[in-house]
Amino acid sequence: APWHKPRQFAITGQAYVRWTPSARHCCRRVNLKGIRMQLIVHIALVVKDYDEAIDFYVNKLGFELLDDTYQPEQDKRWVVVAPYGGKGTTLLLARASKPEQETFIGNQAGGRVFLFLSTNDFYKDYSNYKEKGIVFIREPKETEYGMVAVFKDLYGNLWDLVQFTDNHPMNTRF
Repeated sequence: APWHKPRQFAITGQAYVRWTPSARHCCRRVNLKGIRMQLIVHIALVVKDYDEAIDFYVNKLGFELLDDTYQPEQDKRWVVVAPYGGKGTTLLLARASKPEQETFIGNQAGGRVFLFLSTNDFYKDYSNYKEKGIVFIREPKETEYGMVAVFKDLYGNLWDLVQFTDNHPMNTRF
């Protein structure tokens, strides 16, 4: 069978899996070991304080705390959060340890939207975030690619909350 669009693939362990529809079976596994694969695992987000950042991301945005490990040799913590149930890129909450790092807290993208949070229920998440005090600087807007609104995190970094249209290419990535 010919290879199909990327949305018909999933990644498990060290092998690609090709989902091939058939009359009685949902899929057929094809092991492609040796194929080069790279993933962006973490994005470092410079924060002022670990605990206040954890509180914001876990209790206000509903993220999962995946790791919080003290590293005594560097006197820092390895703190990783991600959207609940997500299997993609995570945020590494990295406390500023030098004065030059402190200048980037809340402005990691120079005033542009820095991160994009995709949802499958835009208005539910939007309402929930508003109730929890999340500040939106651009109200919901319908665009050719979906519904979007811009909010600030606890330090001022800008985020898009976005629900892509069904036919948008980003829907094939999740």
